[in-house]
Amino acid sequence: MTAVAGEVAAALAAGQATLLEPQAYRVAALLGIGAPAHSVVPPGGPLPSLDGLRGERLVVKVLSPAVPHKSDRGGVRLVRRGSVAKAIAEMARAFEGVEVRGWLVAEEVPHPPGSEVLFGLRRTAEFGLVAVLGLGGVEAEILAAAVPPAVFLPEDGPADGVPAVGGLTGGRRGVAPAVAAESLDEFLRRLEGKAGALPPEVAEIEFNPLVFTAAGPVALDAAARLAAAPEVPLRRPAAGIERLLRPGSVAIMGVSERLNPGRVILRNVLAAGFPAERVTVVKAGRAAIDGCRCVPDLEALPAPVDLLVLSLAAGAVPEVVEEICRRGAAASVIVIPGGLGERSGSESLAARTREAIGAARRRGGGPVVNGGNSMGVRSAPGRYDATFIPPHKSSPSAGAAVAPLAVISQSGAFAIARLDRLVALQPRYLITVGNQIDLTVGDYLQFLAEDPGVEVAACYVEGFRPGDGAAFLEATRRLRERAGTVVAYFAGRTAAGAASAASHTASIAPDHALARALTERAGGLVANTLEGFEDLVRLAVLLSHRSVGAGRRLGAVSNAGFEAVAVADNASPLSLAAFGRDTAARVERVLEAHRLEGIVGVSNPLDLTPIAGDAGFAEAAAAVLADAAVDVGIVGVVPLTPSLTTLPAGAGHGEDVGAAGGLAARLIDLWRSTTKAWVTVIDGGALYDAMARRLEDAGMPVFRTADRATRALSRYCRWRVSGGGAPSGPGEPEAAGAGAVSGSSGGGP
Repeated sequence: MTAVAGEVAAALAAGQATLLEPQAYRVAALLGIGAPAHSVVPPGGPLPSLDGLRGERLVVKVLSPAVPHKSDRGGVRLVRRGSVAKAIAEMARAFEGVEVRGWLVAEEVPHPPGSEVLFGLRRTAEFGLVAVLGLGGVEAEILAAAVPPAVFLPEDGPADGVPAVGGLTGGRRGVAPAVAAESLDEFLRRLEGKAGALPPEVAEIEFNPLVFTAAGPVALDAAARLAAAPEVPLRRPAAGIERLLRPGSVAIMGVSERLNPGRVILRNVLAAGFPAERVTVVKAGRAAIDGCRCVPDLEALPAPVDLLVLSLAAGAVPEVVEEICRRGAAASVIVIPGGLGERSGSESLAARTREAIGAARRRGGGPVVNGGNSMGVRSAPGRYDATFIPPHKSSPSAGAAVAPLAVISQSGAFAIARLDRLVALQPRYLITVGNQIDLTVGDYLQFLAEDPGVEVAACYVEGFRPGDGAAFLEATRRLRERAGTVVAYFAGRTAAGAASAASHTASIAPDHALARALTERAGGLVANTLEGFEDLVRLAVLLSHRSVGAGRRLGAVSNAGFEAVAVADNASPLSLAAFGRDTAARVERVLEAHRLEGIVGVSNPLDLTPIAGDAGFAEAAAAVLADAAVDVGIVGVVPLTPSLTTLPAGAGHGEDVGAAGGLAARLIDLWRSTTKAWVTVIDGGALYDAMARRLEDAGMPVFRTADRATRALSRYCRWRVSGGGAPSGPGEPEAAGAGAVSGSSGGGP
């Protein structure tokens, strides 16, 4: 143990919650960060010789664990050398009644205005050590709102294109760069190898301001918060997840004679195709239910099962889990009931359950456990549906192919509601993890990152278990490396809690913003709204094998002027492509052939007006999408015009949306004949759901408003062309309200 690490551990053992600045300077040295020459004056003690400090002006600071932001409290003064004693006396009177442990007298480090940097390291339970880099000084939070800081793992470094990095190395209007790009690069490269030297008891350390001098980075102010070293959680075995998602045998406890959740689960398991002879119902007094054999208790199971589903009262769960662990009755368990830690008063039930699992795992055995407070799991490869939603309460999905999609959600209701609106995208896996009493979002994502049948993982996260954020990021990177996609929505956008009161770092990078920035850095797509999550999942699945070209130039067709305007208004950061001569000529020929030349001019977006019929509309759309200058496209249909075939047959109107020559059939043919990424808008009410569903069943992304389609496509394209690792930036439409961290401003998906 180094001398610094020993000093930090001793400070924590003595009940010290923070490090005083001289102590923090010694920790800074471990990270390659220098400090001004300084002396410490003890409370009421004589002024030591200041001969070792250079300069006519010196900095005097109060040393107190009760004064975290010294500048805000008048605890920092820049004085002439001969006025140090007077300044200390005046400050002592000002801080009378406050615990003061001394005074720091330090050299002034000259630096240009605007050259102050904020750099902080936070040891988070979820992600481990996280770095924050931005514009510094006493107004760090205000500056962060305008120039979002970079948030990254020390071993990764910040992503290219982060506004804060550009602001630091490129300067701002009227302000010189805070640091030369090469100096910042050198500092971050060295940090990669040095961050591991940070004592584990240092929960957070912040340097604000940090300035870069000819001698290297120098912390003009340093503060550190202490906490017990975090425990490393036991990892869950992947083999158990394999047997949970692809079981060879299933048992269910909690099945009633009536249609209770357990009975619904049993019927759903069978309806999904799981063989009845491999299902056992644990229920006394019956020989069989729904064609499945019954046994009276766990002891009577003829052999351990791969998956055991518990649909019991919460109070019964700990004892049953203890018995499962003791008997080795199951390789995996799904716990359905709530009231296991997520509600006040249920903590003891969760603790007992978790202890039973942990004890078994420490012995080298025990099941993996999903839940509690779970709506269940569906697995297409496992041929089972262990959710308790009756089929008649879900939108029909007959004929929909299984998509290369996995949905992992802490909220079962969220997952079910989203999928009911994405009925053409039947997931390979639907996993509702509930309160993560054992298995976590990160566990599942790590497992599914190795499944070639999963190309998109859609994750709803309310909070990570200790260490799980790091596992989530690692899996996100692995999935992205094989051209897969993680689409995430992070709920619970609250600040980091009490720590933010004492730290600029925590204040400008609260937990939600950390999750967003780090996930984007790892290559994930992060949605800011529920609708945005839905939209990005749709595009990630349906456009993944289509070309977006340079991903910057949009071609659009509509039959309504308002849609054309909506596309133009929401296109940024996409730009509207300038059609080539051949395209313009081709469109003109289409207009002439359908007698539209006197009504419609060639423009982008192309407004065909309500007069265009099925053939003319489809031919014009084909011409626009074929243009080499168009990377991606939007085809908007306002279906109420009598010129288009958009209604299902019947009701005496003579239309049939399924007709071979109708617009739907023509758009499907166009979709199948192109490899370019494009989306369709059907802007109409329930009468036109049949048309939208027909297009969706053909694998087309369908939106119901042009502005929403344009925002989603713009966001998706930026992510595709960035390689999936660049954060969203200020002014982009997808990131409203997520806090002052790169990737968290704007509005929409």
